[in-house]
Amino acid sequence: MSRTRSDVTRREFLVHATLATGTLALTSVAVPVRAGQATGEKLGAQLIGKLEGPSLILDPAKRPKKFAEAPSLAEMVKAGKLPQVKERIPEEPMVVKPLHTIGRYGGTWRRAFTGPGDGENGNRIVATDKILFWDYTGTKIMPCLSRDWRLSDDGKVTTIFLRKGHKWSDGHPFTADDFVFWYEDIYLNRDLQPTPDPFFMVNGKPGRLYKRDDYTVVFEFPEPNYLFVDVLAGSTTMGGGQAREQHMGRTMGAYMPAHYMKQFHPKHLSKEELDRKVKAAGFDGWVSLMKSKWDWRLNTELPVLGPWKTSSPINTPTWVLERNPYYYGVDSEGNQLPYIDRISMGLAENLEVVNLRAIAGQYDFMERHTSLGKLPVFLENRGKGNYEVRLDPALNGGDAVLHTNQAYEADPEIAKWILTRDFRRALSLGIDRDQLNETFWLGVGTPGSVAPSESAPENPGPEWRKKWSVLDVKQANQLLDKIGLDKKDGDGYRLRTDGKGRLRIELQTIAGAFINFAQVAEMIKEQWKKIGVQADIKDLERNLFFTRIAKNTKSPSSSTTVPSRSICIPGMPCRWTRSSVPWATPLPAGMPATGNRANRPRIRSW
Repeated sequence: MSRTRSDVTRREFLVHATLATGTLALTSVAVPVRAGQATGEKLGAQLIGKLEGPSLILDPAKRPKKFAEAPSLAEMVKAGKLPQVKERIPEEPMVVKPLHTIGRYGGTWRRAFTGPGDGENGNRIVATDKILFWDYTGTKIMPCLSRDWRLSDDGKVTTIFLRKGHKWSDGHPFTADDFVFWYEDIYLNRDLQPTPDPFFMVNGKPGRLYKRDDYTVVFEFPEPNYLFVDVLAGSTTMGGGQAREQHMGRTMGAYMPAHYMKQFHPKHLSKEELDRKVKAAGFDGWVSLMKSKWDWRLNTELPVLGPWKTSSPINTPTWVLERNPYYYGVDSEGNQLPYIDRISMGLAENLEVVNLRAIAGQYDFMERHTSLGKLPVFLENRGKGNYEVRLDPALNGGDAVLHTNQAYEADPEIAKWILTRDFRRALSLGIDRDQLNETFWLGVGTPGSVAPSESAPENPGPEWRKKWSVLDVKQANQLLDKIGLDKKDGDGYRLRTDGKGRLRIELQTIAGAFINFAQVAEMIKEQWKKIGVQADIKDLERNLFFTRIAKNTKSPSSSTTVPSRSICIPGMPCRWTRSSVPWATPLPAGMPATGNRANRPRIRSW
């Protein structure tokens, strides 16, 4: 079963995708310049590729009948340490047709990570542990862990069908019991999940989960929930899977390895035994112990479903992932995936170190944390570093978006204005996106709002690309005057209406991630001077940033944030065109990774 919508063309994508800066890739192949290229074309524009990616073979008649495996696994089979490959994969494996050619087994993929808060770095790689996913165009829902799905006519019941014979990385069967354990023992346990999750509700009413048989899972709602299939296919709390939703204290994901996790749950062992385990592990209680044990980035013993599993944890200088011998995907010729043996991510102290190492050719494939602003340097050093630079498009929304915290309550004055539509619109109209584009994206981005791509059915119309998203200082000032912020101090900044001095808006940014968001925020701060709004920048470590968001605990004037891929239009809800779009270029593993916003610059060196 699949659901499709109209295809997106390369031209449509490049014209309409918000700040679609593409991906930076490095290889030893020279980059050709297109014939007839305009002399006034922006730097790097000739490097922009086309939207493309691997596909799945869904026709049973076209699936491979024989299977092969990596030489290292074949040796383990020969030594009696592993079952035969046909016994390790499901009866109906996920069959991937590589974009260009069948891959070769072996090797280590070298890349960078920036510390324990950079878990998404791994999620983008091992992300085929989702129930469903959107294909690389973002126009079609595809099977992933589930081989098929069905939505009832009344929209109240979504049924997923698992792959018979699918196994966790330790060889234990992956069945509907893993969903039931998550639902009954994790999700419904208020010590672990204090409140119901909105993605598992409809109109404020909770859904429920139950198994029909070992390979059939049912999600049922009291009212129609026709969007739930989209939820399962996206990077949501219900569809994000183990890699996205079970680390940093997160409790969602819809399934969990029951056979492993039960040994840490009070429902399945005595209090005395659990207390001994908590004490031995050095935790303050069983909840902390549980959350540490299901964190796939930290626990090397945790069974996983992705193509690689952690063998050296993320809180060490080298985060290492080794191949999963029970991975459920094969290529179109029956070779079990992944092709690459291991992934070795070296700790980089900051973004500058990542980019310098990339320029020196120390990474094999690196898109995350590389800066498009350094494109001239990347191009200049291609020969010396033996890499190729590429800009590959993907459906991502925006590289930088301004989010407003409309749940902020600590300062009633600030909270009042953040909830005022014309105030948010004025902030948006006071941003010079063209200046940001030229400074941070070398002019190859598309400034505008975060309205979904024109190819998406959710798009409200082409006029929304620029609506409230084009610099208009005069209109911004008029809006601010009209809502009552018409008094200013001697420096021209607007005054609070409660008599407590200058109105100040704090912009919180993530430090050491993707691009320098603090610099982007600093430019916005300068631009807002023309509309009389004082901005204060606070650059936060990634873990602290997301902890504050989750707990809504921010400083008194903390009402606006610039998180990853964040600067567009505060006057509209910020969202992505599609929440789980596979990478536009295939991984060296030859498999579709389902990272949700994957158009960071990519660096590839072979």
